[in-house]
Amino acid sequence: MSSRRELANAIRALSMDAVQKAKSGHPGAPMGMADIAEVLWNDFLKHNPANPHWLDRDRFVLSNGHGSMLIYSLLHLTGYDLSIDDIKNFRQLHSRTAGHPEYGYAPGVETTTGPLGQGITNAVGFAIAEKSLAAQFNRVGHEIIDHHTFTFMGDGCLMEGISHEACSLAGTLGLGKLIAFYDDNGISIDGEVEGWFTDDTPKRFESYGWQVIPNVDGHDAEQIKAAIEAAQDNEDQPTLICCKTIIGFGSPNKQGKEDCHGAPLGDDEIALARKELGWEHDAFVIPEDIAAQWSALETGAELENEWEERFAEYSKAYPTEARELIRRYTGELPADFSAQADVIIKELQEKGETIASRKASQNTLNAFGPMLPELMGGSADLAGSNLTLWSGCKGVTKDDASGNYMFYGVREFGMSAIMNGIALHGGFIPYGATFLVFMEYARNALRMAALMKQRAIHVYTHDSIGLGEDGPTHQPIEQISNLRHTPNMSCWRPADAVESAVAWKSALERADGPTAMIFSRQNLPHQARTDEQLANIARGGYILRDTAGTPDAILIATGSEVGLAMDSAAALEAEGKQVRVVSMPSTDLFDKQDAEYREAVLPSTVTARVAIEAAQADFWYKYVGLNGAIVGMTTFGESAPAGELFKLFGFTVENVVEKVKSVL
Repeated sequence: MSSRRELANAIRALSMDAVQKAKSGHPGAPMGMADIAEVLWNDFLKHNPANPHWLDRDRFVLSNGHGSMLIYSLLHLTGYDLSIDDIKNFRQLHSRTAGHPEYGYAPGVETTTGPLGQGITNAVGFAIAEKSLAAQFNRVGHEIIDHHTFTFMGDGCLMEGISHEACSLAGTLGLGKLIAFYDDNGISIDGEVEGWFTDDTPKRFESYGWQVIPNVDGHDAEQIKAAIEAAQDNEDQPTLICCKTIIGFGSPNKQGKEDCHGAPLGDDEIALARKELGWEHDAFVIPEDIAAQWSALETGAELENEWEERFAEYSKAYPTEARELIRRYTGELPADFSAQADVIIKELQEKGETIASRKASQNTLNAFGPMLPELMGGSADLAGSNLTLWSGCKGVTKDDASGNYMFYGVREFGMSAIMNGIALHGGFIPYGATFLVFMEYARNALRMAALMKQRAIHVYTHDSIGLGEDGPTHQPIEQISNLRHTPNMSCWRPADAVESAVAWKSALERADGPTAMIFSRQNLPHQARTDEQLANIARGGYILRDTAGTPDAILIATGSEVGLAMDSAAALEAEGKQVRVVSMPSTDLFDKQDAEYREAVLPSTVTARVAIEAAQADFWYKYVGLNGAIVGMTTFGESAPAGELFKLFGFTVENVVEKVKSVL
């Protein structure tokens, strides 16, 4: 029977060997955290390597994702479908073992980490989802949702401001099944952190309402085990276990120094480390006895089988709830959702309301929400402005997590990364809101949602200079282009209540990526449509107003500017000009249509085109070409009533008419 240290040394050996073969990487963190990982994964972690998607597994998040060889070693050693060849292929093209843990590449990687602080924030989202799902589905004697979220994080994660946003909220919500390990090795890339990071971390987390277990020797298995047991005994508070470790443990000349943080140890130092650790095996060789002790295939199968038996009993007692849980966890919408949503959209077209699209969004939530118990809404302290609360909303609290709405507080970045964790966990479709301009605070979390192709819905209101008197600090200009240029991100800026409802339907039905929904503060006029036009909204761009023959010019607009385009087309028609109006609420969806449809909407023979949008102008050259014109923003806004601003920046019928004449 190998000792715990020998088991941990398997992680150290694989990590230093893989980094050395790749000629790049971070060996220090895996070598320093190996003892903690060994205790957690061998004594506590509830998982089944044969089924990485088992519903009630524990979730493990490596927030300090640069130490990726730690998780790859663990996955390989415990029996996941990650071979020694995958380990040898670390950081290579098309490898499953990318430089940072990438969701969807290696089985068992729960989330993409690397941008520091977002892993711990995703973990908060996992824990929220677990607590809420348990509150909604568990019954007395049937605790079918009952798992922990474990996360490793380093000094860098704690220096990032997002860790404050997330951990503060975690304490408020009493996420007792969230257990975080602080790898306190005192080293970051620039050296000893005491020159720039002297926070009293235990007191900081105590102030959040966490249980803190300080001064744990991260190389003492018994201390680590006792700390985890104490953490699991406290279900009222999240727990921070502060582990003092030595970065690069086992490397005689580099341990405890920044030298081993982000560079290979070198062949000579690896040879010395093998001798120091007593690891007398060739590179990438794991002895059979050690491999057998690490394997979790048998115990994992037993754990899942035991749960399956309990779930079978639950299904007998609560068949409706059991079916609903599986439906939600697999991400399927109710079978009749699409048809019912279409009926609602048709009714909105017939009703013909002139309202702000943010209000239309709320009305849509009131219509769709009762059909979708998986919705988990929220706002960053702007619920009354974003209008994200609907009639069926109930807040998630520490004492009652059965609700479907998160009051995130002023935490835009934290909210967005928590939403990623909720989406990744399964069982919920999260949506969260703020003003469009404050998307900037959350930018990297949106990028991560797109990178991982997660169904998270980001609601952004107050979408332009149309919000008026709050001025340029609150008036978004470049944000929409930013969102549109993000791979895998779908972006909607609807023109009225009908397009707003179609946008929500599209976002909810989209299972392979996030959606940004951009809504106005001001009222938007209803647009008349035929049934064909109504159906074509979902294609992202469509002809809203057409001419009898080939148009002389085409106006392309989104959101509040669609009404301006319609008025401008009418004025031009009065002067004998034939003008088509194209509403393009989602450019990415329009771009995905077949060439025949796109040519029918924007015929290449009509080069006289003008795009109108109260946002950054240059984006629209892809549609109007060099011969076209754009009525858009090239500067920041000003503080004044919206009507005055639209006139100042040229969003008037007169200016649009002149632009059209200039390109004819």
